[in-house]
Amino acid sequence: MDALTIISQEHSNMWRLATTLDQVASDLQAISPSETAFFEAALDYITQFVDRMHHPKEDDFLFRLLRLRSLEAAEVLDALEADHRQGPENLAQLRAKLAAAAQGQLPVAALAVAVKHYTDGLKGHIKTEEKHVLPLARKALLPQDWAEINQAFRTHSDPVFGDQAKAEFRELFHRIASLAPDSVGLGASSVGSLQTAAAPTQPVLLKVEGLESCYGRIKALKGITLEVRKGETVALVGANGAGKTTFLRAVSGVQSISAGSIHFDGEDISKLRSDKRMRRGICQSPEGRQVFGPLSIEDNLRLGAYTQPKHQVAGDMEKIFTMFPILKEKRALPAGTLSGGQQQMLAIGRALMGRPSLLLLDEPSMGLAPLLVEEVFNVIKTLKSQGMTILLVEQNAFAALAIADRGYVLETGTVTLTGTGEDLIHNEEVRAAYLGM
Repeated sequence: MDALTIISQEHSNMWRLATTLDQVASDLQAISPSETAFFEAALDYITQFVDRMHHPKEDDFLFRLLRLRSLEAAEVLDALEADHRQGPENLAQLRAKLAAAAQGQLPVAALAVAVKHYTDGLKGHIKTEEKHVLPLARKALLPQDWAEINQAFRTHSDPVFGDQAKAEFRELFHRIASLAPDSVGLGASSVGSLQTAAAPTQPVLLKVEGLESCYGRIKALKGITLEVRKGETVALVGANGAGKTTFLRAVSGVQSISAGSIHFDGEDISKLRSDKRMRRGICQSPEGRQVFGPLSIEDNLRLGAYTQPKHQVAGDMEKIFTMFPILKEKRALPAGTLSGGQQQMLAIGRALMGRPSLLLLDEPSMGLAPLLVEEVFNVIKTLKSQGMTILLVEQNAFAALAIADRGYVLETGTVTLTGTGEDLIHNEEVRAAYLGM
């Protein structure tokens, strides 16, 4: 992964956190101990990973070399580095106001204004880097400059972006997500982790050729050809109405096809019923969650495992509870009582109970608050690290392509572009159309 991708991912994390801080602050009527703990965890993250790690890394490598190569960079870099120097003081002032509000010495409305002022500044800083500095760096820096910058950002022995920092980041992020109100976080009081599996093999698992599907006279899919190899995460991105959900429904057998073929693990399944495809290992987490609201969380998970031997269901359920602790805490409650984000966890967990060879994820971030979107994609990263094969359909193109091995861009039922996730993120057409850059 190159330095600019790392920087953009950090920007994405900061932006989501800033948006969440705004939302929590604007909803405050009075500040409770749980909300104080949430704000403190969020400010700890900013202190540790923004002011102590992200900003110094930029100053010492990217900004330093950019000053050498571009005269026009000086003015904008001066302003950004001034922001970097002022960052710790701004955080200290915000912490003081948080403490005063917690003690009843500052109205919560004044705290909300202070949080908004801080997050506006953080977002403005990110916009300046994304719109001015990073494009200028791509144009002005030399290959030897990039070698130095990339080495600095990639090295695993580096105390800033190395393995230890990544582990600390996950611990802090889980803490923030667990402390956030249900409307913006998972609401769990504990977190779990799963062991990473060995690297997967790479034969083709899913091969789709010339696929067409219609709704009456309207042709929704127009000759799509696509393949997914074992162990890959493949993203299918595109705007509303592009045919993404129709494609997944066609793969799982819910939507009929009018032309083309679908091969799974070497077998032609084009005419196979959806239940038989599921038994062969194609499991889908549908758009909009579609949990069984009156049934308990535990019963929803059991339904996902109805094709599996009974003796393994309890063990598989415990693995799901390890990934999603909030589901264990609420396991006896009706699924309809969960927040939207918690229902998304349940929908993914239900699909995993079928022990999929191919996991189809349809818009897993739809309708979720920014912080929870990040947590959902961290779950997908965990599944990917275990070697699971994933076909991910998403409107959130940046988040999907950032974790995908390869991607396909879909427009009005046709694949218009394909490449690695990293290549598509940096493709100017894709950035303009889907990433808003």
